[in-house]
Amino acid sequence: MPRLKDFIELHFVIFLWGFTAILGKLITIPAVELVAIRTLITAIALGLIIYKTKAPFWLGRATGLKMLGVGFLIAGHWILFFAAARVSSVSICLIGMATASLWTSFLEPMFTSKKIKPYEVFLALLIILGLYIIFREETDFKSILGISMAIGSALLASIFTIINAGLVKKIPSTTITCYEMGGAFLGTILFLPVYTLYFAEGNQLNFNLIPMDWVYLAILILACTVYAYTAGVRLMQRISAFTMNLTVNLEPVYGIILAIFIFDESSQLSREFYIGAGVVLLSVFIYPVINTIAERRKKLQKAFPDEVILRED
Repeated sequence: MPRLKDFIELHFVIFLWGFTAILGKLITIPAVELVAIRTLITAIALGLIIYKTKAPFWLGRATGLKMLGVGFLIAGHWILFFAAARVSSVSICLIGMATASLWTSFLEPMFTSKKIKPYEVFLALLIILGLYIIFREETDFKSILGISMAIGSALLASIFTIINAGLVKKIPSTTITCYEMGGAFLGTILFLPVYTLYFAEGNQLNFNLIPMDWVYLAILILACTVYAYTAGVRLMQRISAFTMNLTVNLEPVYGIILAIFIFDESSQLSREFYIGAGVVLLSVFIYPVINTIAERRKKLQKAFPDEVILRED
């Protein structure tokens, strides 16, 4: 049974996730270098935690390679995520990330036996409408590039979330995260030659961290990654999936509010952006509500098939 303390902690975790984009914009080094440092330190920190707690680590070659492979997806997700916030704004980045639930609703049937539901198609069209409103007015190249990167980041996030949903049932969350952070670091390192040749400024890597960067990195790694992830998994054992999904939808809201106060982004965004963002967030918020109603109706139909048929006739 969840306690008030659990709900307060859940909102704090969501707040930290929303704060991630803020930190990504505040840290001065480029997105790729930032992801390399973040994943390396996080993997080492989790490795020490696993060693201290004596949690299981070696789970076989196939499972290990699978988790490392998921890490490659996480690397792409974070690189696009931080780059989107740098190229455009935190608000635009988070609205693009809000499409993760949309991608999940379409991709999950490919990984499981679930079928695409009509109301998910409707909500997908609603999200597309919201994005159209934003794209129609946000004609600046950086805004378009930023939201495109964020949508790509959301796509990768939905894929590794679906895979992790199966892994977390059998493997401790710290072990999964340690492997995946190691895989993300490896994926980033393998990407560095291409990045340096085609994307890096002056064709050189930039790891020149200023003193405040270390402060922001510490918050990003310890609070927003190690703590927030493990706490989120732990809270899933006490709080219903519906409540978790509904509350997670507050992540872009918290992030946008923070961006307005920290970066004064309200003066940089058009009225149409807020209208489009409102449409996207509306679809994201009502999805778990409609999904829960549909699931309850489905259970009632299985429990009382004759009564449902008569009522429909």
